[in-house]
Amino acid sequence: MKKKIIGFGASISTTSINKAFAAYALTFFPEYEVELVDLNHYEVPVFSVDCEKENCPEEAKAFLAKLKEADYIICAMAEHNRNWTVGFKNLFDWCSRLDLKLLQNKPMLLLSTSPGGYGAQNSLNIAKTIFPAFGGNIQNTFALPKFYENFDSTKGILDQTLLAEFKNQVHDFKTKQIDEN
Repeated sequence: MKKKIIGFGASISTTSINKAFAAYALTFFPEYEVELVDLNHYEVPVFSVDCEKENCPEEAKAFLAKLKEADYIICAMAEHNRNWTVGFKNLFDWCSRLDLKLLQNKPMLLLSTSPGGYGAQNSLNIAKTIFPAFGGNIQNTFALPKFYENFDSTKGILDQTLLAEFKNQVHDFKTKQIDEN
C-alpha cells in the first residue's frame, strides 16, 4: 500500500497561493498517494472557551481525522501581517483542544510563499517554533519569495536557483523517509 501525503495551504482564501504551492509540491511525490486538502471544507466558529463548552465543531474533528489518515504532511504557511492567517489559527486552536499533539509526529515538509520578497517566512518561522509542541515533526522547510514573479501555474517555480533549492529540500525529505523505513 502506498504511503499517503496530505497537503494544504494554511489559508481559507479561495485563491490561496499557498494552496497552489502545496498542490505543486504534491506533484513531486508520484510514488505516494497524495491529497490536497482545502481548509474551506473545515470552517469552524471563532474559538472561545464559552463556545467550547457547548461542543467542538464537527469540522475540527474531521480535519483532525484527515491529518490522522496521512503518513506525511505538506503544509504551506500563508501569512497575514507577519503571522498565521486567522482561518488557519482558528482551526488549529480547535484541533489542539481535541488533541494537543494534533500533528501526531508526522514527518512534515513545511513551505511558505507570498507576493513579497520574504516569502512568508515570518509565518513559517512561527510554525517552526510552535509546531513541535503540537506534535509537528518538521523535516524540511522552503520559502518561495515573490510568488507572482517566481511561479507559474503550469511551469511551477521559474527561478532556476530557487527550483534547485526546492528540489533539494524535497529530495532530502524523501531520503529521510526512506532511511526511517
